Amino acid sequence: MKTAIQLVLIYFGILQIIAPILVTIPCVIYMIATTGTVDREALMQMIIIPAQLTGILLMAVYLWKDGYISKERVTWTIVSPSYMGLSVLILFAAVALISILMSYVTWLPNIMENVFDILQSGWTGILTIAVIGPVLEELLFRGAITKALLQKYDPKKAILISAFFFGIFHINPAQVVPAFLLGILFAWVYYKTASLVPCILMHVLNNGFSVYINMKYPDAEDVNTIVGIPGQLLIVAISTVVLVLCYQLMKRTTIAYSWKKGENVEVVTNND
Repeated sequence: MKTAIQLVLIYFGILQIIAPILVTIPCVIYMIATTGTVDREALMQMIIIPAQLTGILLMAVYLWKDGYISKERVTWTIVSPSYMGLSVLILFAAVALISILMSYVTWLPNIMENVFDILQSGWTGILTIAVIGPVLEELLFRGAITKALLQKYDPKKAILISAFFFGIFHINPAQVVPAFLLGILFAWVYYKTASLVPCILMHVLNNGFSVYINMKYPDAEDVNTIVGIPGQLLIVAISTVVLVLCYQLMKRTTIAYSWKKGENVEVVTNND
């Protein structure tokens, strides 16, 4: 638990404090030198993407230097082509159900809306949200935090704790619940496979799909606005069936990893 808390606090400090300061100082100097004043809104738009990228880079370096990025072969296996396909299906089923759930809790404020608008305004920001950020977060929350928790606690407790950290780290109330629920899925897949590859794939697809929906339906408040009540009922029915079937199938395709220190790794695959 201590390792998990420490890593979350370090990432928070780097992403929310250190990186913004490192980026803001030269930007302020530049604005004063060129315009003689500092426009807060212009400064915000100038620093958000560089600050995000700087924070991600610094955290990646920290994880690498402190040995949190695993070099084990099992960590980077695709498990099997069919497992990757099932990972995609279960992700979209889960995302559909979570989206419908969140359409009934619209009272949760989205305090990061302006930040996301800026990030989604250009390809660099989109890549940060959809690819670079998810890869780093999987290295941290699954590859380091979930792994540390699995070495100390039973799987259910470790998965729930890691999902809790993943949820609260997002800070934004509108994201905490979805992040927690997806954190359970990602941590479960990591526990069953010991591989970050399916987790990274799911995280990238989730964020990329979210960006796509936000850009295609910028005025939509929730999924109900897009599909209506009949559409929601159909989505719930189909997604529930898909989620249950994928879960049952994914249990059969697994890399049984001995998480406790000093134990060996046993690889078990039951399909291609």
